[in-house]
Amino acid sequence: MMKDKYYNEVNGLHYTLAEDGMYYPDLELPPQDPRPLGKYGLMRKRYLQEHRKVQFTILLTSGKLSAELHRVDDEARNMVNEIVAQMAAKEGTDSALKMRDQMRWVGLMNNYKACAEEIVLRDIVYA
Repeated sequence: MMKDKYYNEVNGLHYTLAEDGMYYPDLELPPQDPRPLGKYGLMRKRYLQEHRKVQFTILLTSGKLSAELHRVDDEARNMVNEIVAQMAAKEGTDSALKMRDQMRWVGLMNNYKACAEEIVLRDIVYA
C-alpha cells in the first residue's frame, strides 16, 4: 500500500501523492508583505525583470522578492526625503520663503526632489 505523504530526509521536502501516481513536492512561499509597492519598489521590480533576469528569478523562487522590493522602496523614499530636507536647509528654503513667495518655494522644492530622485535611482533602484 502506497503512502499519501512522503518525507525526503536528503533535501528536507515533504511530498504528496497525486492522482497520476507521482509524488510532487509540497512547496509554499513564505508569507508576503501585504503592503502595496510604492514607486521605487515598482521601478526596481521592472529593472530586475528587464535587466537582471537571473537575480529576479532567484529572488522570486526563494520567496524573497517582496521583502527586497519593499526594502528598496522604503530605503529610496527615506533617502529622497532626507536629501530634499538637506538641500532645502542648505539653500535656506524654509517656511518664511513659502509665505513670501509660494511659487518660488514650490519650484525649488520640486527641483530638490528631482535632483534627489536622480541620486536615488542611480544608487539604489538601478544598482
